[in-house]
Amino acid sequence: MAVLALSLTACSRDYIFEGNEYSNPIKVARIKELYQARDACLARNAVPSAGGGSDVASIARAVSLSCAPETDRLIAATNADRDPKVVEAIRNDTEQRATLYVLRARG
Repeated sequence: MAVLALSLTACSRDYIFEGNEYSNPIKVARIKELYQARDACLARNAVPSAGGGSDVASIARAVSLSCAPETDRLIAATNADRDPKVVEAIRNDTEQRATLYVLRARG
């Protein structure tokens, strides 16, 4: 019985390590590039929007929306199953990071 369990585990190795960074290094590298592209867009767009007249949340929302193409590419690459929770999590992360960049731009 133990041999059967071990052989089944060996056959499903890829399933067990599916979330492992090394299971698909090319995909992981691409996702890292997409995160960097999104963050670069947020940083670039936060600087001109750093006016003192508007509240940080409004500016962050605008910055986040201006980087929607980068965010959408990131979602497409990371969410093959089209899980709405993943979409929401990445969009929330984008808005939080936009807030961080706006605050940094304001000094």
